[in-house]
Amino acid sequence: MLRKQGTTILGATALVLAGVVSGAAPAQAAPVQITAGGTAPACIQRSVVNNPDGGMQAWLHNKCGKTMRVKVVVKNWRDTSCKSIKNKQSAYFRTVGGRYDRTAVC
Repeated sequence: MLRKQGTTILGATALVLAGVVSGAAPAQAAPVQITAGGTAPACIQRSVVNNPDGGMQAWLHNKCGKTMRVKVVVKNWRDTSCKSIKNKQSAYFRTVGGRYDRTAVC
C-alpha cells in the first residue's frame, strides 16, 4: 500500500506507480524466423523407418500453411536433396545407407 498526498492507493495501481508492474500491454511475440539448415518446424509431420540392413525411408507432410523447402539429414550417409513441399502435400525420401537424424529446412 502506498500513500500519496493523503490518498491511499491499493492493488495493481500501487504496483504500477511503484514501478513493480508495467502498465503497458504485453508485447506481441515476433514471428519465428526459420533459418536454413535448422530443424524443420513441427508443422512438417514426419513418418520415418530405419531399415534393419541400413538406409531409411521418410514421408514428410506439410501442414505449415505455405510451401516449405526441406531435406532429411542422415547419420553416416549423405543428406537428401532439398525438396519443395506445397501446403497439404507430402514428399518421400529414401537412402540406401545411414540412419535418420532429423528433418531440416533449406
